[in-house]
Amino acid sequence: MKSSLTPVSYAKWPNCLRLSDGETELIVTTDVGPRIIRCGRVGGPNLFKEYARQMGRTGGSRWRIFGGHRFWIAPEHRPLTYVPDNIPVPWTWNGSELRITQQPDQPSGLQKHLAIRLAGGAVCVTHTLVNRSKRTQRVAPWSLTVMAPGGRAIFPQARYASHTRNLLPARPVVLWKYTNMADPRWTWGEQLIQLRQDPKAKNPQKVGLCSTPAWMAYATPHATFIKRHTYDSRATYADMGCNAETFTNADMLELESLGALVDLKPGARATHVETWRVFGTVLKDFNEKSLAKALHPLVLATPRPR
Repeated sequence: MKSSLTPVSYAKWPNCLRLSDGETELIVTTDVGPRIIRCGRVGGPNLFKEYARQMGRTGGSRWRIFGGHRFWIAPEHRPLTYVPDNIPVPWTWNGSELRITQQPDQPSGLQKHLAIRLAGGAVCVTHTLVNRSKRTQRVAPWSLTVMAPGGRAIFPQARYASHTRNLLPARPVVLWKYTNMADPRWTWGEQLIQLRQDPKAKNPQKVGLCSTPAWMAYATPHATFIKRHTYDSRATYADMGCNAETFTNADMLELESLGALVDLKPGARATHVETWRVFGTVLKDFNEKSLAKALHPLVLATPRPR
């Protein structure tokens, strides 16, 4: 079904845009952004986290998380990554694609563009970083989706294989100084890595992966969210080679993907594409084999990014 775009008021922001194909709906803010603040099935709950005290706020020099889906710059750095997105953003709609453009960051001169398509239940989000400065900068597009609490993230591993035929390392996992692999929120399996969001958790957790399957999932009590991204064996990735990352605390869980790390020349652009789908499927059995079997058709039904 063809998608439609409707101006709406949402979460105390008067100038939002509702993009829907009758099956899935997105709410995009234009009073701040670029930001996709809502994603869910039509009539269903928001799968994205909303920070209630920040809803409707605009202006100011302090970066706010807001929630939803945001576009950052990697590697993580203050102040480069934490430039506020607190002011209105212009947008265009051509009947099939919504394009949102942020003013160039100051003082870096980097500009973010977000292009969103929705059709047949599939969402395509293209993140484009343009260097409007006069100097080359080593950066990567970084896509972060802040999921609502109470769910479980699932990350695939490259296929398990025997020692006798596989002498070289594979499946890199990167740990932050505050990562605790013994934390009960983690489940480290042969095929999958699972991370449970816990509203009672006291300490954050983060892990990065070089994910050759290049997809991730978030299971909630009412729906399953699939995100597909990209992997290029020829590319260099930030954070010791990560194209996929996850972070969680007591408030939320982030599904993060990263584009290639590049030396972005003046006037040049770097693009990173994700595809999403929201399924009404409710996953209840988190045994690894059962979970892998249940997720397989959902991943296949989510288009691969081009």
